[in-house]
Amino acid sequence: MKTLLLIIIGSALANNVVLSQFLGLCPFLGVSRKIKTAAGMGVAVIFVITVSSLVTSVIYKFVLANPAVLDGSLVYLNTIVFILIIAALVQLVELVLKKYSPALHKALGVYLPLITTNCAVLGVALNNVADYKDEKASLFIGHSVLTGFCVAVGFTFAILILAGIREKTEGSDIPAPLKGMPITLITAGLMAIAFMGFQGLI
Repeated sequence: MKTLLLIIIGSALANNVVLSQFLGLCPFLGVSRKIKTAAGMGVAVIFVITVSSLVTSVIYKFVLANPAVLDGSLVYLNTIVFILIIAALVQLVELVLKKYSPALHKALGVYLPLITTNCAVLGVALNNVADYKDEKASLFIGHSVLTGFCVAVGFTFAILILAGIREKTEGSDIPAPLKGMPITLITAGLMAIAFMGFQGLI
């Protein structure tokens, strides 16, 4: 139970993928103008990271690192295989959104296919392999999926907070040199400092 709590708190808050590890900044800054689009991106990222964590951990454990398959010497293909899996999942999300939520698909724009190259998604898959590779298959897969889900929830939490702040400051009297991206980066920096407080929990 202690391990699971450490994974949940560590992945979502203390080591927040955006505010502590600085991965996935492109969609974090690009899609956080409105809460609705930020929530849509968050749901898409939760789906992609969670499912990719499951699929990549299964493929790693039973194919790439399996001693029965070429003596487990296929681990050097991790990055290529993981990118292909992530790209396929993002295409699936894009097709579903285009069919069932065209408005959200349009609002997310170029940032939706950018999930494919979002270093947070690939980073989680690679970190799972590094962190849990010595565990037996069931624990490895379980911990990988839980970590992926919690990382994605942490990303969603952070992007929703930033979107809320950006909506509130949109009509504020901000000095001209700080309008737009400068004040957004300052806000993100202050959020990162605030999230450092969660590191005392682990």
